[in-house]
Amino acid sequence: MDKIAEFRTIVDHPYSYLQKLKDQTGKKMVGTVCSYAPEELIYAAGALPVRLFGSDSDIHRADLHLQSYCCSLVRGILEEALSGRLDLLDGMVFPHTCDSIQRLSDVWRLNLVKPFHADVALPVKLSTPSARQYLLDVLKKFKTDLERGLAQEITEANLIHAVKIYNAIRAQMKRLYQLRCENPQVISGQDFHAIIRAAMIMERETFLEDLLGIVAELTKMASEQKPSHARRLVLSGGICSHPDIYDAIEDAGGVVVGDDLCTGSRYFEGVINENLPPLTAIAQRYAERGSCPAKHAGLTNRGDDLLKMVKDCKADGVVFLLLKFCDPHAFDYPYLKEMLDRGKIPSLLLEIEDQTQAGGQLQTRLETFIQIL
Repeated sequence: MDKIAEFRTIVDHPYSYLQKLKDQTGKKMVGTVCSYAPEELIYAAGALPVRLFGSDSDIHRADLHLQSYCCSLVRGILEEALSGRLDLLDGMVFPHTCDSIQRLSDVWRLNLVKPFHADVALPVKLSTPSARQYLLDVLKKFKTDLERGLAQEITEANLIHAVKIYNAIRAQMKRLYQLRCENPQVISGQDFHAIIRAAMIMERETFLEDLLGIVAELTKMASEQKPSHARRLVLSGGICSHPDIYDAIEDAGGVVVGDDLCTGSRYFEGVINENLPPLTAIAQRYAERGSCPAKHAGLTNRGDDLLKMVKDCKADGVVFLLLKFCDPHAFDYPYLKEMLDRGKIPSLLLEIEDQTQAGGQLQTRLETFIQIL
């Protein structure tokens, strides 16, 4: 599809796309590093939230500020900033999730002067009434900080509009995930990955318009696709910025039918209640969506959600993609694997770097795992 080809170009060259958009529209750009960044408020302030995915370049400037045992995602983002490739950003938002992101915020504040810099200290435990009120208070403060930092009032009407746009995107992405779960041959893993990445980079209303057309076309194509005998897999972990991993899985005889990733289903999960006051509704969605390992909503919630996804997608196994030195996901892995083992669901652990390329040992391990399945 032509639109997916455009998405791939944008994903491969995000800074060129963003600079062109900024030159044409004057829109401000605000970088984010986590799916807990309150993007609806950024969008309501007339700015574009831009998810950062690390660096394709060698990391050396960042190592002067961060220890080598910080994950490659955090070090890569700092490398991009120190090299000047993120100068187009008008600000940065750092949710308090893992220790490395919190330290990245400190280093950023000291070394990279931007008009706007915000730490969004969301509660760690999300399942109590006091946490809901605390979350709402944090969003109110963030709204005030945004208005001051970007010199732009966030009106109720703008907030409602932002909520509607993000709800519409999430609804279409949910449909896209459903199509891939029911008939994964309808779209390749590379194309699916391009759509997910584009959703976090492109101007959101433009993306929504293109997405509506893509989903409509794929829905028509789905009935014409023949069933496949490929082994069905679910990916679990933090980020996935490696489209070639999807190719490696498909070349090995597998196919990805679902994911539990920060840059995947967790980013799109949940609907904002449009009948509630916008800030209250946004706080509710962030509290109730599937939590990441840096948050707490119950002792087995993440494991229960993963098992349900495997069952719903009729998956044959789970592949864990864990960034090296990502402590929250590493701490989560043993109990998730134990729950999968009890459910007799095979799993494979792949420890990767942000710049990991499929091939060699990675390809061999995937092929062996899929042959075992």
